[in-house]
Amino acid sequence: MRFFSKRLLKRGYDNYEKFMNFNSAYRRDGKYDDRSRDGRRVYRTVALVLVCCILTSLMVGGGLYMKLSNDIKELTMLSANQAKADTVIGNRAVNLESALKLASDSGSSVTNIAKKVGPSIVGIRMLTQSPRSWYFDDEMAQSKAEGSGIVITADGYIMTNYHVVQYADPKNSRSKNTTLEVFLADKRQAKAKFIGGDPKNDLAVIKIDMDNLTAAELGDSATLEVGELAVAIGNPLGLEFQGSVTAGVISALNRTVSVDDKTLNLIQTDAAINPGNSGGALVNSRGQVVGINTVKISVSGVEGLGFAIPINDAKPIVDQLMMFGYVKGRPFIGISGREITDAIARQYDLPVGIYILEVTPDSGAAKAGIQKGDILVSIAGKDVRTMKEVDNIKKNYKAGDSVDVTVVRNGSKVKLSLTFSEER
Repeated sequence: MRFFSKRLLKRGYDNYEKFMNFNSAYRRDGKYDDRSRDGRRVYRTVALVLVCCILTSLMVGGGLYMKLSNDIKELTMLSANQAKADTVIGNRAVNLESALKLASDSGSSVTNIAKKVGPSIVGIRMLTQSPRSWYFDDEMAQSKAEGSGIVITADGYIMTNYHVVQYADPKNSRSKNTTLEVFLADKRQAKAKFIGGDPKNDLAVIKIDMDNLTAAELGDSATLEVGELAVAIGNPLGLEFQGSVTAGVISALNRTVSVDDKTLNLIQTDAAINPGNSGGALVNSRGQVVGINTVKISVSGVEGLGFAIPINDAKPIVDQLMMFGYVKGRPFIGISGREITDAIARQYDLPVGIYILEVTPDSGAAKAGIQKGDILVSIAGKDVRTMKEVDNIKKNYKAGDSVDVTVVRNGSKVKLSLTFSEER
């Protein structure tokens, strides 16, 4: 037992000696030991590698966790959006199914509606010849626009949107180089004449020299109800898809929509309406035209927002366009001008207002003494800064009414009396 203890003590002492010699820069004999320093370097290197590995693992793991979290969020959002889309599509399907059932119960169907109204819907092509240049060939010098129209009389009167035929308006500088072509549902075609247009309400009338045409039956848009069947007939994306029929419901009534600085009161529908449908018919379950398709909201992720001009609003204007070529009684000033903004006014030391570029002969402005180069600053006691403000004031009057206007001429204010003439 004693012998065993001595051996243990000796072995422990020897191990202690080895440990001390390895972890000390100096041996017991006082000499410097390089192996001891190398050992510490090894330990430090190993420790540094281990720390780097741990940090790298944490960073990679954190990145993977963040990516996984983002993927989960994205999947959740996609699922939610899909659910919303499914709900919208489901609601539209339910609404359309209900409308179709009501129409079927009343003896109508989309097929019968299309057969009744289809022959009255035409395609319209507006061709405008631009001045040729040596740089462009003949094909590029000619622009083409296509839309839809509705035959309203058997002798060839057709109503449509003004923007579909605007370059054919004699008031437009391009009218001399513009021609209109009409394509009927029975494949016949004819040249058309511009009869009259109303840019403010986006309505126009053209005419072809043909008889015995099928005129559309006009309905009463005042009797429309939200949820009832609505059928759109026209030429989406042009004549290639002439006579396309889409069905939906009346989504809302009396929608106020601003289009190109015009504010229109419109019918909203989810029946598919696309470029080329403009000027076509929105039809009720009895096959009567209750609206003129005019605009669609085209925003990514938005569907089923089409709008039509109510036929009750359009018909009085269309009647006047057929009779006179313009809307009678509408006040007309007779000026064209450029708006002087605050910045321009400061730069050129001018008053804010409308710089008169042109005065129409025999107009109210001409008879009042307004001259080219004048700056219009007020009408009926109200300051004007833009042409839109001028139009808003003008709406409160009719042809024959008189108002005071103020212009700045050569730096001095001049008050004049203006009598509105009739817009033609």
